[in-house]
Amino acid sequence: MNNTIEIPLSKKKIIFGIIISFLFVIGAMWIMFNTHLYQNFPLKFMRDPLVLRIVVGFCLLFFGAIGVYLGTKYFDKKPGLIINQNGVVDNSNATSIGLVKWGDITDIEIKHVASTKFILINLKNPEAYISKANSKIKAKLMKSNMRLCGTPITITSKSLIYNFNDLEQLLQTEFAKHKINA
Repeated sequence: MNNTIEIPLSKKKIIFGIIISFLFVIGAMWIMFNTHLYQNFPLKFMRDPLVLRIVVGFCLLFFGAIGVYLGTKYFDKKPGLIINQNGVVDNSNATSIGLVKWGDITDIEIKHVASTKFILINLKNPEAYISKANSKIKAKLMKSNMRLCGTPITITSKSLIYNFNDLEQLLQTEFAKHKINA
């Protein structure tokens, strides 16, 4: 019996993220070319045009990378999340690693970071999943998740067409159903 649940990516949420990233890039570029306007900035070290350009440069790279990533996600035809008898396939964020098998999952829990809620997929052997990363950047992001959350696998509904509480309940229900068979 193949009961596959596919949750699509939200194109509206992705477009909103692209617009926000674009606005931050435009704002950072404006600051970079107008550093002379920040001579009375409250933080004294930020009054130095070189320091300000370095900070703004990091902002440009960060928000530019987010915008590019979201641009690729907009054209991604794969579902954002797939839940089936084998496990969970997360394709909703930059640390997506492919299939996470039910038998490898020890627990599913919730964590709040600022205003964002995350579903944490706790694993028996998290390093095995980090080693599956197909790039050094993805591996570093997963290690960062590991340090901050205790697991490299985190899911949020921010880019999915699904309510967070319903998603958490769905994952808990499917985990309970499939961990018996794992």
